[in-house]
Amino acid sequence: MNDFRSGFISIIGQPNVGKSTLLNRILGTKITITSDKPQTTRNRILGIKNLENAQLIFLDTPGIYQPKSLFGKYMVEVALATCKDVDLILLMVEADHSIAEEAHYVLEFLSKLAFPVILLINKTDRVKKESLLPLIDAYSQLCRFSQIIPISALSGDGIDQLMGEILTLLPKGPQYFPEDMITDQPERFIVSEMIRETVVGNTYQEIPYAVAVSIDEFKEKADRNLIVIRAIIHVERPSQKGIIIGKKGSTLKKIGSNARKKIEDFLGAKVYLDCWVNVERNWSKDRTALKKLGYR
Repeated sequence: MNDFRSGFISIIGQPNVGKSTLLNRILGTKITITSDKPQTTRNRILGIKNLENAQLIFLDTPGIYQPKSLFGKYMVEVALATCKDVDLILLMVEADHSIAEEAHYVLEFLSKLAFPVILLINKTDRVKKESLLPLIDAYSQLCRFSQIIPISALSGDGIDQLMGEILTLLPKGPQYFPEDMITDQPERFIVSEMIRETVVGNTYQEIPYAVAVSIDEFKEKADRNLIVIRAIIHVERPSQKGIIIGKKGSTLKKIGSNARKKIEDFLGAKVYLDCWVNVERNWSKDRTALKKLGYR
């Protein structure tokens, strides 16, 4: 146990760079939702990777950008707050994008911290290898990174190198969590996120950004190996409610069916899922509503 290493690792970056995909890849299981739509992750999600001689505690965060709304400001504050008391930071950028204005904002913030930072150039499966060298050189001129590693969170390329570098940089420390624990989030939260992921995947335009999900009931009936879940899908306007429900309830039925399958796989039990849609006018701009929906 003298050589046991442990520590907290914050995963940060702009929206849609692949932070959640990376965390799910490292853990080998899905605890956070993924989507091709930006700003999908809204809360700090903790994921625990237990190895024989180490415990790696990852913090997935909302995307960092220049916020214009109260809810956007909340998400950026959540992301930046996770960087203030960790042992290592993973900054993710995209291989098929040039250095954006938001990246300079993040790098300026990181320059004020004393923690080691690994730059991960993600989505290398989308570009030719020779295009990576100029990008690596450009980023190395902007900040002093402990390491710059090209990866593909989707395919797994570069992940073994990343894990080796993390183990090198983490300090010796205790086992903070039980070895069978993979996240600190309760089942109700993960279930609500799975429902929201399904809504995001089946809607368009402004709907994914106007949706929040709360769990009204989560009751286990052990005698029937059945879990009864009643969820409320919150939107900001009646028109959005109509889109989610769909013609004769077709869209809501599809969302419920697809979400139920995900939840059953996660919980390992049969699930009865009942979803309702509620209009919570302008919840993303209301501090009280944000707290009620779990965004504290």
